[in-house]
Amino acid sequence: MLPILWFWIVAVMIAMYVVLDGFDLGAGIVHLAVAKTDEERRMVLRSIGPVWDGNEVWLLAGGGTLYFAFPPLYASSFSGFYLPLMMVLWLLILRGTSVEFRSHIRNAVWRPMWDVIFSLASTLLAVFFGAALGNVVRGVPLNKDGEFFLPLWTNFQPGADAGILDWYTILVGVFSLLTLTQHGALWVAHKTENAVQERSRRTARLAWYGVVLLTVVVTIASFSIQPKLAESFARWPAGYVFPALAVASLAGVFVFSRKGEDGKAFLASALYIVGMLTSVVFGVFPMVLPANSDPSLSLTIYNASAPEYGLRVGLGWYIPGALIAAGYFWFLYRRFAGKVRMEAEGY
Repeated sequence: MLPILWFWIVAVMIAMYVVLDGFDLGAGIVHLAVAKTDEERRMVLRSIGPVWDGNEVWLLAGGGTLYFAFPPLYASSFSGFYLPLMMVLWLLILRGTSVEFRSHIRNAVWRPMWDVIFSLASTLLAVFFGAALGNVVRGVPLNKDGEFFLPLWTNFQPGADAGILDWYTILVGVFSLLTLTQHGALWVAHKTENAVQERSRRTARLAWYGVVLLTVVVTIASFSIQPKLAESFARWPAGYVFPALAVASLAGVFVFSRKGEDGKAFLASALYIVGMLTSVVFGVFPMVLPANSDPSLSLTIYNASAPEYGLRVGLGWYIPGALIAAGYFWFLYRRFAGKVRMEAEGY
């Protein structure tokens, strides 16, 4: 039971990261499209300013929990994906510095330069995170020691000799980009007013059609690439509640955004992301890293988990830590609720 519990704890933490940091990544993606003047761009940045670095705590906490609960998975994935992880690290650094540095100098070149870096880094992060998810669904060439190495690309085919990027993982990367574009645009619309709000609403509505199309295409491709998905849903039909949540939430985004109820549309977008991620988690369970060469070499919650004693002791530390983090985020979002105001300097 403990490996299963920790599997879902890690899944929830990753979902929290995608939902929370996803909207400020999305704000970066739409930054140049919805904000035309320096004041409008400051408004977009201020909409995420109090929370963006706090949202990334979930990524660190998820990685730490993965290291504690499933050490072989952590060791295998962090060594096998070394190159893209370094690229992600640099993109995170560039994105953080662009938010903090742009307002240090009033200059016609300085601020636009950091705005472009912020938008480009956010866009590439969305694509890389989506491609990473595609690799997990597709599988990697694990050997009997649980090790693998993937080049950035080979022939762009999702076979045994695939690289990190192939047509399937690129497809999932584009899907992730559109999903976070919609998510971020809805957040900006919820937090702003006037021209920025209207442009954000239009962007979210346009992105919605792409999300619907790619939801269908990626779902079909995923079931074709990874047979375990069909097996899991056939064995446990109750799992259809997860894709049903995604479909209902996507419909909710359409209805609420057309009514101008930006807050509700954003919450529906968050539920859509949760529904899609939990569908993937349920579909590959109990695997945590499938092997595309020999399924028997896959890492599962059973052969990759820490000893039961450690999992039990860790739970005693995790519960109070999670409650403290939840309390902090509740306070943070309550404290900075409402529309963005530009009375003071900053960003």
